[in-house]
Amino acid sequence: MSQSTGEGGPAGAEEAERVSDAEGPGWLNQVPYLLVLAMMGAGTVVVAAAHFKRGPAIIAGSLLLGAVLRAVLPAERVGMLAVRRRWVDVATLVTLAVLLIVLAWVAPQL
Repeated sequence: MSQSTGEGGPAGAEEAERVSDAEGPGWLNQVPYLLVLAMMGAGTVVVAAAHFKRGPAIIAGSLLLGAVLRAVLPAERVGMLAVRRRWVDVATLVTLAVLLIVLAWVAPQL
């Protein structure tokens, strides 16, 4: 007897397993989000250390990194950076980054 090639048959299960192995573990899709989150945390620590110009600049850099990652990576690889449509996410991240850069530029040095 030949094996069934439908989704319920053994051949379909083997093929689905090969596809999932080629994609890698699911947690790898969250690496771009975790990278942006780590940079935001570093910026927050810098702000807490009373560096009110450097901290927002680091946070703005992390937002720009998020915008670039959201723009260039496929939807399957961006993880939680994908909230809305691609252009909405990129526009929101770039707008927030620009506003933080302006804030860092006009903030008085303490």
